[in-house]
Amino acid sequence: MHAKLPDVGTTIFAVMSKMAADHNAINLSQGFPDFPISAQLISLVQEGMRQGMNQYAPMPGLPMLREAIAQKLADTYGVTCDPETEITVTAGGTQALHATFTALVNPGDEVIIFDPAYDSYDPVVRINQGRPVHLQLKPPNFSINWDEVEATVTKKTKALVINTPHNPSGAVLSHDDMLRLSKIVTANNLYLISDEVYEHIIFDNLSHNSALKYPDLRARAIAIYSFGKTFHATGWKTGYMVAPPEITTELRKMHQFTVFCANTPIQYGITKYLEDGDHYSYLSGFYQAKRDEFATIMAQTRLTPVPCHGTYFQLYSYENISDMHDVEMAEWLTKEHKVATIPASVFYARGENIKYLRFCFAKATETMEKAAELLCKI
Repeated sequence: MHAKLPDVGTTIFAVMSKMAADHNAINLSQGFPDFPISAQLISLVQEGMRQGMNQYAPMPGLPMLREAIAQKLADTYGVTCDPETEITVTAGGTQALHATFTALVNPGDEVIIFDPAYDSYDPVVRINQGRPVHLQLKPPNFSINWDEVEATVTKKTKALVINTPHNPSGAVLSHDDMLRLSKIVTANNLYLISDEVYEHIIFDNLSHNSALKYPDLRARAIAIYSFGKTFHATGWKTGYMVAPPEITTELRKMHQFTVFCANTPIQYGITKYLEDGDHYSYLSGFYQAKRDEFATIMAQTRLTPVPCHGTYFQLYSYENISDMHDVEMAEWLTKEHKVATIPASVFYARGENIKYLRFCFAKATETMEKAAELLCKI
C-alpha cells in the first residue's frame, strides 16, 4: 500500500513509555500525573452513568457542558462565546487539532510551525497535503523571532500554529508577542491555530494570553483546550475547541466523521464539576510548587535546567555530561539508570540534537526523589 506518512513511526511518547515499562524505569517521559484525580469528579462521572448518560452525546457536545465552558471562558478571559455556534467538545486536544488541520489545510497550503513543537502538528498538515514550514525557537528562552515570521509568510501561507504555555520548553507568549502576532495574522489574512491546553499551568505571576482575548485574532483563531491537562485526567481524552461560527461549521464537519462525539458520562461529570466551582485556579500555584520542588531535588544532579514558566515539563541540558545524541542519551538513561525522559530532538522536524531532555514533573514527591537519586549516579 502507499503510506501517507512513510517517515513516521510510533510516537516517541509511546516508545519511551514502553521502554520504561520494559526496563522497570521511572517514567518521567510521557506527560501524565501519577497522583489521584478528584474523587468528587469521579463520583460525578459515575452519577452521570447511573442517570443513564451512556449513549451518544450531541455531536458538538452536551449543551450543558458547552454552556459551562462558555461561562468558564467569560470568567477566565472576559470573553463572550456562543455555546451553540462557537464551542465544540472533542475527544481530547489532539483530536481537536486533527479536526482543525483537516478543516483548514488544502493541498499546497503552507502552515508555519515553531520548533520544538508538539509532534502531531506536522503529520496532520502533511496528511492533508499541506506543507509544514518550520521555524526554530532559540534556546534557552525559546522566544519567537517575529521579523523572521513576517519574512517567512508567502501567498501560500494558510495558517500558523502557536502553543502557549509551550510544550516542551515551558516558554510563555507575552502580551507584546500576541500584539505582533495579531498584526501578522490580520495583514496576511491567516488563520491561527492556538494550542492552549496548558492554559492554567503558568508560573511566576505571568498571565496566559489567550488568543480569544485579542479581537483581531479571535476572528481568525481556533483555540484548543484540554480538560485532561486541567483535571489531571489525561486518559479521559476530553477537550474542546473555540472558533467563530463560520469556522466552527467546518470544524464540526471533520469532528463528526472522526469520533462523532466525545464520551457522554465524562462530559456530564465535568459539567457538574465546573458548576460546583472553578477547580482550576489553584493549578498555577500547585504546579509551580512542583516545578520548584523538582528543581531543588534535581540540583544535586549534573543536569542543567532551562527556564520554565508553564506546563508541567522541564528541559534539562546534559551537554556537560555526554556527547551522545539525545535519542541515544534517553535510551541509555532508561536502560542503564532506570529513568525515562523524552529527547528534545523529536520536537524538531529535522531532528536537531540540542542535547536537551524533557522531564515531566507532574509526579508525586517520592517519584521525583527516586528519579533524582538514580540520576545522581551519572
